[in-house]
Order: sequence, then C-alpha cells, then structure tokens
Amino acid sequence: MSGSVSSAPGTLSEAQKVDVRRFCGYPAYGAGAAGFQSWRFFQAYGTLEYRMNNLAAEEVAVVANYLATLAALEVAIPEASGNLDTEAAAGWQHNANEVRDRAALFDQWRRRLCGFLGLPPGPALGPSDGITLIV
Repeated sequence: MSGSVSSAPGTLSEAQKVDVRRFCGYPAYGAGAAGFQSWRFFQAYGTLEYRMNNLAAEEVAVVANYLATLAALEVAIPEASGNLDTEAAAGWQHNANEVRDRAALFDQWRRRLCGFLGLPPGPALGPSDGITLIV
C-alpha cells in the first residue's frame, strides 16, 4: 500500500487514491488533466474518480480499512512463493494451491472494494465469472 494517511478528514490522500485505482483494476490516472485521460472516456473510471473525491468521512474510514486488508493480502502472495520448492518437511505439508488460493482471496477482496464504491471491476481485474470476451 502506498500510504494510508488521509490529507484531511473525509478525503483520501493521493497515495490512497492510487491504491484504490490499482486494487479496483483501473489504470493509472497520470500526471493530470493534460492529454488523453482514460477516465474521460470510460464512465466507470469517471464514477471512481467522483466517488473517491466525494466520500463521507465514515466512508473514507471504510475504504482505509479495505486498503489495509488488501495491502496485507497482496504482500502474502509473493511471500507464499518461498514454499514452492518444498512439498513436505517434518509434519508440515505444503498446500500446492496456496498461491492460487491467496490470489483468489485477494481478488475477492478487490471486488468487495469495487462493490462498496458501486462500480464494476476495472479492466485489470476482469469479470468475476472467469470469462473474458474481447470484441
């Protein structure tokens, strides 16, 4: 997580906004209003920006909790790779699906954040049904 401290009560810091965008599967915002900005062309991205800039203080607190949970889940995925070279040791048995299971749990919480904000998962998160259609 880039940062969890709000710049003012009832607002998300810029670092928190970056985390919300990436956890929700939306592309980087960029440096500002100059040039092509995808949120101008995609309704869901515009909704995301509006929501992040207009949350009530209580909603910011909920989003901050989601960000803390998601940061912990995100870090746990690469840490699980340390067990990939060992199937069993003493009484310990490796879960062969640990990385997949952790990634699925992470994505489930990412979708919950999207649901709380009232928007569909972004392009990087994809649909929840596992089917992606490209036309």
